[in-house]
Amino acid sequence: MNAELCKRASEKVGDPNILINVVSRRVRQLLSGSGGLSRPLVPNAENLSPVDIALLEIAEGKLVWELPEPEEPLAVEKPRRRTRRG
Repeated sequence: MNAELCKRASEKVGDPNILINVVSRRVRQLLSGSGGLSRPLVPNAENLSPVDIALLEIAEGKLVWELPEPEEPLAVEKPRRRTRRG
């Protein structure tokens, strides 16, 4: 993995956890070998590893991602206490 590409890509993404997820998903796409998703989006990628290709795509703005909207938690009713009648 190229440290310079990693630095450039992390500047674009910001959160290192998101960067790891985006890169790993893109590497899986590149290694799948089927369809248009498996082709690099950058020229001259023959001598680069799949990780470096993914990082370069992010650094050059060729690969974008979108964070999902946070979901509202479901309202959960608290169980009612049983009272003893005696």
